[in-house]
Amino acid sequence: TYSINRDGTVELARLAKRTGVGRFLFSGSCSVYGKGVKLDLDENDPLNPLTAYAKSKIESEAIISELADDGFTPAYLRNATAYGHSPMLRIDLVVNNLLSCALAYDEIRIQSDGSPWRPLIHCRDIARAFVAFMDAPREAIHNKAVNVGANTENHQVRDVAEEVRKLIPSANVVYTGEVGADPRNYRVNFDLLNSLLPEFELSYTLASGMEELHAKLVGHGFSA
Repeated sequence: TYSINRDGTVELARLAKRTGVGRFLFSGSCSVYGKGVKLDLDENDPLNPLTAYAKSKIESEAIISELADDGFTPAYLRNATAYGHSPMLRIDLVVNNLLSCALAYDEIRIQSDGSPWRPLIHCRDIARAFVAFMDAPREAIHNKAVNVGANTENHQVRDVAEEVRKLIPSANVVYTGEVGADPRNYRVNFDLLNSLLPEFELSYTLASGMEELHAKLVGHGFSA
């Protein structure tokens, strides 16, 4: 994790600067907040990472920030938790996982007690955010960490399960107890993004993104 997500990223940033790249967008994560000290966490709140992945993101931000100067503008997109259909489909993250599980097994298997908060964002909206940061004025994003998502798209895991049930009413919610109480719990504030890039808005809500994903999974014949 560290060699790829931290060391590899830092080396890429150094090579980019050396070859004259003017803007470097780092794909970060809201997971850096880990076990949040409060709700509605913004970019100035303490970071509390609980995984090597999250720690690698924090350390990458810190090292890359030292490269920033008049000719090299890094920015750090702390993306909310991704979901949604894509050609290279992932089914391990919470929304895709719960929906896929319901389709395959007619069960919505929740490993925690369902209470943790997660900020959610469709993968296409993450891509759109990168385009917006590429087009943004330099002074708006220079060497800044910015949460990427929307205040309205913070959801508890059990609420995601209820959205799945709307699409697959036969599925039962099952709390497996595999991990007990999930210590990761972060509801995130996205006001800085709205301030820096006021024209950028998410194109998907959780409901519309899940409806699309469900249709795609059914169309693909997804099963166990």
